Amino acid sequence: MGVPDVSGDGSIPKEVILEDKTELEQIRLIQQLEDEDKQTIFRLVEKMLTNKKFKDFFAKNAAAL
Repeated sequence: MGVPDVSGDGSIPKEVILEDKTELEQIRLIQQLEDEDKQTIFRLVEKMLTNKKFKDFFAKNAAAL
């Protein structure tokens, strides 16, 4: 028995490394995910962005003290 054709073109899928992609390619790849996975990614990014804003805010205001 051979390896199942999961990529559609007969080749074995390769690891996807987002850092190697342009921003547009990264968005396109994320959009290919199942809705639940997309929502998980968006929640993580939102949390990280919120944490960064608080960190930047406190760093800026602590310097003013």
